[in-house]
Amino acid sequence: MLTLYNNAYSTCSQKVRLVLAEKGIAWEDRQIIFKNNEHIAPEYLRLNPNGVVPTLVHDGHVILDSSVIMEYLDEVFPEPPLVPRDAPGRAQMRKWLRYFEEVATPSVRPPSFNQAFLPRFEQLSDADFDAAAQARPLRKHFYKRMGKGGFSDADLTVAYDGFRQTAERMDAALEGQAWLLAGDRPSVADCCVAPLYDRMDDLGLADLWRGAPHVAAWLARFRARPSWSATFYPGARLSDTLDALGARRRAPADLVAC
Repeated sequence: MLTLYNNAYSTCSQKVRLVLAEKGIAWEDRQIIFKNNEHIAPEYLRLNPNGVVPTLVHDGHVILDSSVIMEYLDEVFPEPPLVPRDAPGRAQMRKWLRYFEEVATPSVRPPSFNQAFLPRFEQLSDADFDAAAQARPLRKHFYKRMGKGGFSDADLTVAYDGFRQTAERMDAALEGQAWLLAGDRPSVADCCVAPLYDRMDDLGLADLWRGAPHVAAWLARFRARPSWSATFYPGARLSDTLDALGARRRAPADLVAC
């Protein structure tokens, strides 16, 4: 039995759901609702002391971290393979994973919080906001940098630069091939980064890869696969669930174009 504790619009949850769908693995869906603080509730913290999603439970074994979960799934359910079987291929895949975790994933967070999640915090008192930040095992300093007023234009510029660099590197790698690792189907590396593009698109920031035609074709190719619709079901995007998102969209042209 596979149980995935996840959230519909969490990008880290989505990348694991893509792998599950690509492999055709049956699993039990346990939704963790952020607005109810279920990810930092004592019962969930006993399962995942980091207070983040997703968490995989497989035959009593608890597996943490979305990238670790993706590799675990490919190891336990090897067909169809989404991880190269040769050591150089796995090294290439892990190179991409580390880069995405270092650059692309952090780049998505500031605009996501500014445009979608900030209303949950900006009306709090200073004491309540500090308590909310302190309650997050891995994110308290991130919340304190954000503050109740959101991330600064300087923070957004760093985020946009990081995502633009990601698109440039991927565009070069995708020239002449359909997927990052040159196979006939998406790999774990493709599944890792694809939800980040979908999120930035949902935030109105697709101009960040306007000059990357191979990335645009790759994203369209992925979106045509059955795994995509299984992963991005209704309610799996911020614009599906957060009424305020449309009114708060903030994609300053001068910052995005820098």
